[in-house]
Amino acid sequence: MKTRELNIVQIILYLCKLKKTKMYKPIHIDRENLTIMGVPFPDLSVLNSTANALGSNMYEGFEPSVNHIALIRDYVMNKITFGQFVESAKNTINA
Repeated sequence: MKTRELNIVQIILYLCKLKKTKMYKPIHIDRENLTIMGVPFPDLSVLNSTANALGSNMYEGFEPSVNHIALIRDYVMNKITFGQFVESAKNTINA
């Protein structure tokens, strides 16, 4: 697993602990249209990286929202820094 993906996993585990969600809830992944829960992705590689990070953390009880998915996608695509990712993740939980 890449370092960037490991950071995502660590952040999602942190979010999961804050939210204290216990049940697994399936999400819709559309690889033909390159979307996860309606959030668009530029290519299959970014979609799969995001889906893998989500899946491993959903097993731990994390229930992602559309905002979480977009945030992880932006981080995977280097559109936001790690610091911006953490700050946005905190704001998403506290909203």
